[in-house]
This record gives sequence, C-alpha cells and structure tokens, in this order.
Amino acid sequence: MAAHVISLQDRKDLLKQNPIVIWFTGLSGSGKTTLSDALEKELFIRGFKTYILDGDKIRNGLCKDLGFSEDDRTENIRRVAEVAGLMMDSGLVVLSAFITPFEKDRGMIREMIGCENLIRVFVDCPLEICEQRDVKGLYKKARNGEIKKFTGISSPFEIPLESDLVLKTAEQSKETLVDILLDCVLPKICLNER
Repeated sequence: MAAHVISLQDRKDLLKQNPIVIWFTGLSGSGKTTLSDALEKELFIRGFKTYILDGDKIRNGLCKDLGFSEDDRTENIRRVAEVAGLMMDSGLVVLSAFITPFEKDRGMIREMIGCENLIRVFVDCPLEICEQRDVKGLYKKARNGEIKKFTGISSPFEIPLESDLVLKTAEQSKETLVDILLDCVLPKICLNER
C-alpha cells in the first residue's frame, strides 16, 4: 500500500491533538449517549476536534441493511470500528456509544483500533434503572415480546472483562462522571505544546 502524502503526524500537528477512539459500552438507557454528548461538549470547549458515532444514525444509514441477529450485530460493530479507525486516522477524537454486548466484538474493536488508540468505557447501570430511564419504551416492548433479541431482556449483555473506565451512572452525577472522563482522556489527547 502506498504511503499518503499527508501523514498522521502531519494531521496531529495541524489539529494539535492526539487522535483516539473512546468507546462507550453498556445497556440501553445506561447513559452512554448522555456521557458521550457531555464529554464531547467539554472537549469542544477546550478546542479539540471531535465526532460522535451514534447508534441511531449508523443504523439508519451505513448499517440499514442489518438486522439484530448476533451476526448482524457483530457486523454493525465491525463497520462502526472501521469508520472510527478511519476518522481517528484523519486526526479526530472519536466518541462511539454502542451497546456492544458481546466480549468477542469488544476484542475485535481492540484488534482493529489498537489498545494504544482506544479508551474503553463501561457505562455500568443496573437493568432496573435502565428500564426506568427508557424514554423510547423499548424495554416494555421487549418484555411484551414485541422486540426480539433485545439486549438485557432476551439477548445477553456480557460484562466487559477489561475496561479503562467503569462509570456507575446510578451512583454518581453526570458532572462527576464527566470529570472522571476528562481526567482519563485529556492526558491522552493533549500534545505537549497545548
């Protein structure tokens, strides 16, 4: 493969940041989107160039041909990881908020992105709290049998074996959790001259 004229180092120097992927995993309603949105806002205020990969946007576009079988879920995550890797290679800080229920898929993400380029965040929240927060009514539909293979109800969520951060959204405020995220993320994305 031919080398590109503009290197990743050139992009880092131009954008004045180290690009990484921050991957939020957890049950529906655990707080992944809330935390990724809040973190992105704080990073943006500090001048970092970011982008959030959102499950709804991906499912309605890039992955609209996929269903919710285990194979389709794996393919969905594979595609998202590919896009996240490309965006990271362009110099961006990429925030990905996806349920990512299977450990094998989280391992695939590590392989594709590389541990040195990835911050793995497990947004840990009890199922009953996630159900209480369910603004879309998805858990109710799953419990009534209207949605098949719904993670946490009729399809498993495997607790991550390894995470860089475990955030307990039922126990700590959003503000506290965002501070924890910033303490982890800023040292990895700041260039020395910033």
